[in-house]
Amino acid sequence: MSIIEGKKIKLFALSSNKSLAAEISKAANIPISTADVVRFADGEISVNIEESVRGHDCFVIQSTSAPANEHVMELLIMADALKRASAKTITVLMPYYGYSRQDRKAKSRQPITAKLIADMLQVAGVNRVICIDLHAAQIQGFFNIPIDNFPAAPLLADYFNYRKKLKNVVVVSPDHGGVTRARVFAKILDAPLAIIDKRRPEPNKAEVQNLIGDVQGKICIMVDDIIDTAGTLVAGAQALIDAGATKVYAAATHAVFSGSAIERINNSVISEVVVTDTIDLPWDKKSPKIKQLSIGPLLGQSILHIVKDEPISQIFDQITHSENNQ
Repeated sequence: MSIIEGKKIKLFALSSNKSLAAEISKAANIPISTADVVRFADGEISVNIEESVRGHDCFVIQSTSAPANEHVMELLIMADALKRASAKTITVLMPYYGYSRQDRKAKSRQPITAKLIADMLQVAGVNRVICIDLHAAQIQGFFNIPIDNFPAAPLLADYFNYRKKLKNVVVVSPDHGGVTRARVFAKILDAPLAIIDKRRPEPNKAEVQNLIGDVQGKICIMVDDIIDTAGTLVAGAQALIDAGATKVYAAATHAVFSGSAIERINNSVISEVVVTDTIDLPWDKKSPKIKQLSIGPLLGQSILHIVKDEPISQIFDQITHSENNQ
């Protein structure tokens, strides 16, 4: 437990991303409290909180990445346990919001599962949610509680500015839907923007149709929020090389890396893929081509600002610039 501004604070980490939780704990200077996640023989999950949380402001770290269903249930059960143990407030740090791509009805009789997850979190007793780069900004409207959606673009862009120090760069959006995200990235790098026009015949498959913008003789940085199977990424990178780009990098917030994603990246023309640690990468999803940056300092400072009732919108730039200038 920590006492900050007279408030009793406890930080809990569930099973999805222990390494990120350690980074957050270090940045906030708040120790991780003990909570055991128990799995019974039939697959049911239970949570046992080892210490009193009565009257405490509790922060729970859990990305709802694969296995998404288990991680969602862990989080809901933990929230229920905290509520029943008389926690004062429950704030969930969910760097990766699982089911975020199901944010609308694309066809008749489809669910809006991102809204269902929001409803379940609120029913479980969660008072506030903190996320990184929601797939669709409208997900914020699914909640009737405060939700903070932090962008990872400054952290990723600063990596290219301060460490790679690339010249003659063009930022590329892999589709029309990502143009706003890529434009922010391009503004930080003071670089022009290009767009890949693609069509998606079925989920997790994409075909490049056209390239909008000039990439001849330039270094391209493809920017997206999620890399899943990497099919779109690899096809787009090849199209850029075919159009005359000298080198292709990729930057994304969430490294889902499903199926043969790592193999595709390793065999592609992409020089480097830069991602954050919103999702924990096991050893079999690591590669010399993949660089992972920590979002922990941002989230750690966010906790302190929330506790102190201070604004949190300017934290990110301060953290990334100070880190990259070291």
